[in-house]
Amino acid sequence: QLQLAESGGGLVQPGGSLRLSCRVSGSTLDYYSIGWFRQAPGKEREAVLCSNLIGGSRNYADSVKGRFTIRRDNAENTVSLEMDSLKPEDTAIYYCAAIKEYYCSRYAEGYEAWGQGTQVTVSS
Repeated sequence: QLQLAESGGGLVQPGGSLRLSCRVSGSTLDYYSIGWFRQAPGKEREAVLCSNLIGGSRNYADSVKGRFTIRRDNAENTVSLEMDSLKPEDTAIYYCAAIKEYYCSRYAEGYEAWGQGTQVTVSS
């Protein structure tokens, strides 16, 4: 059974950096595109970045362009989200999710497995 587990969240000051990790178990990363989503209090879940199974990535959130980077390591079965120049509006629970497609989707409904989420708080 496919399982995902996020780690690396925490409290950081504005302008700081965090690196989130999503570890896949129960299957191999070779079969999945992996997306990172986030949900802020009182807001809907939104797609942030995604790593395509076939290669490359997609950025779905203009607000993180140039600040967030997604990296995939098939050998380690992990996908990381590197976040720089963090802003208070980046505060949210961050989730990774797997979809068995060559390409990512920005729609949460298409993903078959989700991690439990990790809290990121950006505050001074």
